[in-house]
Amino acid sequence: MSGVRSDLVEARLALGWLIGGEWRAHPARFLATALAIAVGVALGFAVHLVNGSALSAFGGAVRAVGGAADLSIRASAPLGFDEALYGAAARAEGVRDASPVISLDARGERGRITLLGLDVIRAARVTPSLIGLAPRGPDTTNNDVFDPDALFLSRAAQAALNVQPGETLQLTANGRSARFRVAGSLPGVPDGQAIGVIDIASAQWRFDRLGRLDRIDLSLADRTAAESALRPLLPAGTTLASTETEEAQGSALSRAYRVNLDMLALVALLTGGFLVFSAQSLSVARRLRAFALVRTLGLPRRGVVAAVALEGLLIGLIGASAGLLAGYGLASLALRWFGGDLGAGYFRGAAAGIVFQPLAALAFFALGLVAALAGSILPARAASRAAPAAALKNSGDLLDPRKPVPWKPALILLLAGAGAALLPAVANLPVFGFVGMALMLAGGVAGVPFLSRQLLLPLVRRDGGSVPGQLATRHLHGAPGQAATALCGIVASTALMIAMATMVTSFRGAVDEWLGQVLSADLYLRAQASAGFDPPTRDALLSVPGVGTIAFSRQFPLVIEADRPPVTLIARPVNPARPDGLLTLLGEPVQPKPGTISAYVSEPASRLYGWKPGDTISLPIGRGTERFTVAGIWRDYARQAGAVILPEADYEALTGDQGRDEAMVTLAPGADERAVQAALIAALPEAVRGAVDVSRPAELRRFALELFDRSFAVTYVLEGVAILVGLAGVAATVSAQTLARSREFGMLRHLGLTKGQILSMLAREGALLGLVGGIAGVLLGLALAQVLIHVINPQSFNWTMTTRLPIGTIPAVVAALVLAAAGTALLAGRRATHRSAVLAVREDW
Repeated sequence: MSGVRSDLVEARLALGWLIGGEWRAHPARFLATALAIAVGVALGFAVHLVNGSALSAFGGAVRAVGGAADLSIRASAPLGFDEALYGAAARAEGVRDASPVISLDARGERGRITLLGLDVIRAARVTPSLIGLAPRGPDTTNNDVFDPDALFLSRAAQAALNVQPGETLQLTANGRSARFRVAGSLPGVPDGQAIGVIDIASAQWRFDRLGRLDRIDLSLADRTAAESALRPLLPAGTTLASTETEEAQGSALSRAYRVNLDMLALVALLTGGFLVFSAQSLSVARRLRAFALVRTLGLPRRGVVAAVALEGLLIGLIGASAGLLAGYGLASLALRWFGGDLGAGYFRGAAAGIVFQPLAALAFFALGLVAALAGSILPARAASRAAPAAALKNSGDLLDPRKPVPWKPALILLLAGAGAALLPAVANLPVFGFVGMALMLAGGVAGVPFLSRQLLLPLVRRDGGSVPGQLATRHLHGAPGQAATALCGIVASTALMIAMATMVTSFRGAVDEWLGQVLSADLYLRAQASAGFDPPTRDALLSVPGVGTIAFSRQFPLVIEADRPPVTLIARPVNPARPDGLLTLLGEPVQPKPGTISAYVSEPASRLYGWKPGDTISLPIGRGTERFTVAGIWRDYARQAGAVILPEADYEALTGDQGRDEAMVTLAPGADERAVQAALIAALPEAVRGAVDVSRPAELRRFALELFDRSFAVTYVLEGVAILVGLAGVAATVSAQTLARSREFGMLRHLGLTKGQILSMLAREGALLGLVGGIAGVLLGLALAQVLIHVINPQSFNWTMTTRLPIGTIPAVVAALVLAAAGTALLAGRRATHRSAVLAVREDW
């Protein structure tokens, strides 16, 4: 081993000559490969930074609203719980102090805030950061904190409502309105959190919350003892939660989205690694005689590997460093343009600032180096095994055109990838799905030589044709090393792009079809969280001329498990005889078991909680003793965390809640839609009129699809990058391959071919190369899309759908590849055939 090291050290001049000469001769190729690594690192690092920054901002918002309490008893639903629990919780073992809280979504004339009602004396001991201060600072003689009209606002809330201390404003919450005086600020609340605080008695009285609480914040002396003592006290509809569980809810809701984006970005880096492999393979093939020469002069085999590996290391260092800088800039722009959730709506309202993550930076830097080194070492090892004497005599391809191309390794990788994709999720994440995609991508690339021979075989067997056409076809059919290597980068990038395009097309088509099924009414009314339709309002709306029927419903989040995102509970009219009238049921409905209530659960809820038709389940609503039968599973693309529909009458009997917040209006025959819409708005009480949105089905459909496109904006960007990387790979590999064949072109000139015939041959070679690469990439991409659609998507988001092909994208991509390859080959061919035919073959004299 020491002898090998000594040889490498003594051969450092030769290594420097090999590397430096190649860089000086082909700087564009090295920069292009470094750029491929930089793009992959930049995308991955940017997505990771944005995700981490969004989670940090969300955690800050949770801590701000929670006021850093040690533990909280929280209502599972916005209906709250009986305030009698407060006394028992305050006396529980291990509890030092307890602070009752009312939490409301409030609306002012100019904005919205989270309005908290606090017992100031208790809150000062448990959550002091939520205590308001007058503008002049703390004053023991100032009783504003006990004034029922006093409102304390955080800096973000003052900006959202556009008010200053001393001014008055009206707030609407829970369908009630009241005026308050801004008595001071909340200096303990972090910037970006729009929070207001009033006295708890005022909150209960003015906003119809008498006898109810939304949470109890606790200060603990002994957490273990407190948790053991509190759990038996909790009635139905409450959970024991902490800041950590609240943050876990937000993290769980967006985790699959974040992981998918990370994985897609890493696949872009993997594609960059394939392009490095392609470029380095061509470079090694072109320098094979030079490597053979230095080996005859004493350089060991490892010296060849070391030279190419060092090139790869330099490519990785440059690409990864540039990628980290570009990724940080991309993350800053993404936070500004799309927000912390990249347009997906997970952290709406949480203002995220970029948070640098050094460990993530090191990880992506290392991944960039690994991709570049792996793409360089593999072709170097193949070149080092070539016999120097044979390599000095033959500078062409080392692959015998008559030798069968191996196909078993590719088949094994493809089958292994398909098998891995069928494995179940790990911690609700499609880990094996992504492993399967990686194996299938490797198998598809490994099978490119075999597939290219099979695709070109009919052309080779065809008699006749022009000389340039026959030369081009036979050159590619012989599967020379350069052509096969060039196809690897093309296939990898094309497959990634086709897979993403197919997944997005299938998802968007499924959502569009589902919207057409569920948007069956003529008008839709939706009250914001601060308002609602009480019985008198519903009667007034039903009496509007031109109204045929109105189906009212109630929606709110319901926490099933403290560390999981809440499901959406929906109370609406359901016809037991025809429940599929308003629902898109998957399968036949099931009759409820005796003594149970029918519950229709969405497909995501069914997958998340393992609920199946006919199962008996419990929900944290009502007295807690009721049982529900899963009467059916319905398709829902709107609520990733799941939803449960209860018949309206059963819901009201369980909760006593007569409020409704949505209405589906069907017009009477011949009614004028605009006139009825205006009359419906006029029939609403003035206090809630400004908090009710009226929409038509077409508007809702357009809004939903715009939201979908915004959610997948980053996926579209990754898709566009894949196209650009693919076209760049075509240009780089075809150009390098063509320029390396100048001696071959000189020989063809000696055999009688004109420059025009050689350029025609090259154009046809490029077109065939692009066509074969496009077909192989499309086939592999469609296979990868099945994993995305039927494995990764259900395991990540709990939605299922059918495959829809991007009919316009597939031929456009193949055509672009054909044109790019043919055009690049033609341009490079002009340069390669510019030399004299005699000079081109002088090395063979």
